[in-house]
Formats: sequence, structure tokens, C-alpha cells
Amino acid sequence: MNFLTSGTHLLDGPAGTIEVLVDVPKTSVLTGRALIAHPQPLLGGSAQHKGQHFLSRALVEREWITVLPNFRGVGRSAGSHDLSGGESEDLKWLVDEIRRSHLGEVPLALVGVSFGAFVQAKVAEKHQRENRPAQYVCLAAMPSGEVEGGRCYDIPQGISSAMVVHGELDKCVSVQ
Repeated sequence: MNFLTSGTHLLDGPAGTIEVLVDVPKTSVLTGRALIAHPQPLLGGSAQHKGQHFLSRALVEREWITVLPNFRGVGRSAGSHDLSGGESEDLKWLVDEIRRSHLGEVPLALVGVSFGAFVQAKVAEKHQRENRPAQYVCLAAMPSGEVEGGRCYDIPQGISSAMVVHGELDKCVSVQ
């Protein structure tokens, strides 16, 4: 796929169609590429979430290409929610596609909010193990341990550096 065209695109991913929203800066200068993952789909999260669009707009204004995928079973993405296993497989595949897209040697950022942060942490860890780390990793409001609804999140340990953004008054996950 050519990631130089803004709009909604359907890609043939590892488990079927992945719907992605791409936003490209209007200038010919390119600072980087950012893959932005959305909150928990079981709680209404999608690539259309206002948080992702806020992050995307801010990055595009700074001349970054942004790619916002819908996880499995969300929007026009195939499959069903897979508790992060399939989602991390899809995003790892998408990172490889972005890297193959001939956008030059610009940095790659993995950004995620809530469940998306957890998935991005898993993707960052896998790329770190393969000695192909993303230049930037930003994880916001990431779940940890057991949370409401019986879901459990074991934080990946193999990420050398990441910016973690978390509210100290978060009622679901303590800052510790």
C-alpha cells in the first residue's frame, strides 16, 4: 500500500481486511510516520475515537503521516476481538507494511491509548526482540493487571524506552 494518500483504506491483513484511516501532511517535507491504536473495542473504541483524531491532527501539523487502524471486528475490519493477541499480530504486520512503503528513512512512532497502548507495547516488544525497534513509543492510559470485566493485562517487559502517560487519579489502573 502507498501510505501517501489521505483517506480510508482497506488492507488485506493476516486475518482478513484491516480498515485504516490515513492522514498525510500537505507539505512535501515528512518528519515521520505514526501508527495510532485506539481504546478497547469492547467499550466502544475505534479509529474514529476523538482521542486518536486529536493526536493525528497534532502530528500531521508537525508533518507526520498518521495511520489509524480499526482493530478486528471494528468498522470494516474483519474478525473479532482477540484479547490483544490477534490485534498485536495485525499491528506488527501493519508496521512492516509501513516500513516497506518507501517513505524514506523517517522515524516511526507507535502510539496507543488504553487497550491500544497495551497492544502497541506488545508490538514494540516484538520489534525490539527482532532488533528493529520503533524510534518512538508513546503509551497513554494503558491497562495493567486485572481490570473491570475480568480482562487481564500483563505488561510487556522488553521495551527499552517508551513515554508513558498515565493519570495519577485513574480509578481503573493505579499509577504504580
